[in-house]
Amino acid sequence: MSTVLVANRGEIACRIFRTCREAGIRTVAVYSDADENALHARVADAAVRLPGAASADTYLRGDLIVKAAAAAGADAVHPGYGFLSEHAGFARAVTDAGLTWIGPPPQAIEAMASKTRAKELMGIAPLTHVTEADLPVLVKASAGGGGRGMRVVRRLADLDAELTAARAEAASAFGDGEVFVEPYVENGRHVEVQILADTHGTVWALGTRDCSLQRRHQKVIEEAPAPGLGASLTRDLYEQAVRAARAVDYVGAGTVEFLVADGRAHFLEMNTRLQVEHPVTEAVFGLDLVALQLRVAEGHALENDPPRARGHAVEARLYAEDPARSWAPQTGRLHRLTVPDGIRLDTGYTDGDDIGVHYDPMLAKAVAHAPTRAEAVRRLAGALERAAVHGPVTNRDLLVRSLRHEEFTSARMDTGFYDRHLAALTEPAHDPLVPLAAALADASAHAGRFGGWRNLPSQPQVKRYATAGGEHEVRYHHTRAGLTAEGVRVVHADARLVVLESDGVRRRYEVARHGDRIHVGTATLTALPRFPDPTAQHAPGSLLAPMPGTVVRVAEGLTEGTSVQAGQPLLWLEAMKMEHKITAPATGTLTALRAVPGQQVAVGSLLAVVRAA
Repeated sequence: MSTVLVANRGEIACRIFRTCREAGIRTVAVYSDADENALHARVADAAVRLPGAASADTYLRGDLIVKAAAAAGADAVHPGYGFLSEHAGFARAVTDAGLTWIGPPPQAIEAMASKTRAKELMGIAPLTHVTEADLPVLVKASAGGGGRGMRVVRRLADLDAELTAARAEAASAFGDGEVFVEPYVENGRHVEVQILADTHGTVWALGTRDCSLQRRHQKVIEEAPAPGLGASLTRDLYEQAVRAARAVDYVGAGTVEFLVADGRAHFLEMNTRLQVEHPVTEAVFGLDLVALQLRVAEGHALENDPPRARGHAVEARLYAEDPARSWAPQTGRLHRLTVPDGIRLDTGYTDGDDIGVHYDPMLAKAVAHAPTRAEAVRRLAGALERAAVHGPVTNRDLLVRSLRHEEFTSARMDTGFYDRHLAALTEPAHDPLVPLAAALADASAHAGRFGGWRNLPSQPQVKRYATAGGEHEVRYHHTRAGLTAEGVRVVHADARLVVLESDGVRRRYEVARHGDRIHVGTATLTALPRFPDPTAQHAPGSLLAPMPGTVVRVAEGLTEGTSVQAGQPLLWLEAMKMEHKITAPATGTLTALRAVPGQQVAVGSLLAVVRAA
């Protein structure tokens, strides 16, 4: 092959392009209108527009992608992950067009793409009639992935509503609304096996990965190898994974996923594609899985045995989201994203890029590799803590705290980790010197030609800031000696660096300001006017859009004047390919309903008002 089109976007497209460039292969990107200036469209050798912004009109249009390959002179197509990566019809369309498909045969995708058929192939039957005795159960999209189209149901009365929601979300994300129901195993570990197979009958089992730390059934932190499994269980996982691959004559890279509970491995599904978390396997085995995908697609044989695993690797997914506010996705300008040397960063963004509303909110994956698990975990936590992430709210602090949590460091985590610990992990950090550092940096940046000192005594300067922990008022003075603050020695202050000494301890604060947002180390503050605008108020009980998105539906029968119960679902927003439920804040009466299905809303838009009883 000489030219590869990547039928995807963002981080995975950029990652595949990197390997292609190293192999001397030309690259072609496809991009939607929303991605016209996206990094993957900029770094490819050629790029073809897919008109529209919605996934259904662009990245899920296999016919347009095949035409784009022909127009750009590509002779091979790599699907990445998500979108059409597990769509047998797309794989056939690619090969029918005379192009090389960098993935498994269409019949293998077909056999495993539906999770219901995959379970039947492995001898597992889904639930067809749910009773109270079966609860809790998991509603799952047959063609799904990434937690979309998935719901945990704990009350039989909720089943129909959750089936409807799962079907709608699955249809939107994958173009297929089929769902099924299976028993939900509480607090198991999510463990998977990376496989790689060639066309000559060789199948590699490339170790295990633990992906138990998840939010909304979507992985957050992954590692290889999965710790503490034991030789017998690991051998069973390998054998089941290889058996699944051989059952469908698999070719290429794939992943077989399991839920491990009570010392046993329960088959979940087979993902017939490259996984998001593949870098941890690459780090441990010293391989480039994309390069091996290319070689296998060209007909080359694998060695009889894979290389030996060395050390431990941990990956954290950095999302533009607010974990403390129901994981609400965030949008806006990403001003800066850097991590310390020695950490692998896979990303589809560069400084100055905009994070939009149309696609997944993942900004990057940070990966650390070390001789032992403890060293890898410590290295990744330290690097994330020192990383510069300037822009919308992210889950960076949550990642650092998760990596340092005793359950994780002792490898006792399971899929219920965030259900148990989210409140503690998102408790606002409090460093009383952070607002002062922001104020002193701002004062230094705006000092006049002769500085801010005045010959006559004056009142202290006052600045106000908002943080996740509340509002803070800061007071400081301009003096002949420079900036001063009560109880703190100002060692140094300029627009980018403030050094303060308190109780004999000296601390450095790196400061960056973008508009009214100030980043001080890992903390983010918003500059407030000294006197609040009295007109910027909403009626009590107002429900404001927590994110930009689209109103996909309003609860049936809901009109102004309707009585509602606290926690009752009122409407649903779709943002970044996920549905977000908006509920009544209190029991009372719906006095206003502004949301209409299909309506595009901005952050802070008034959706409804509930007057508490």
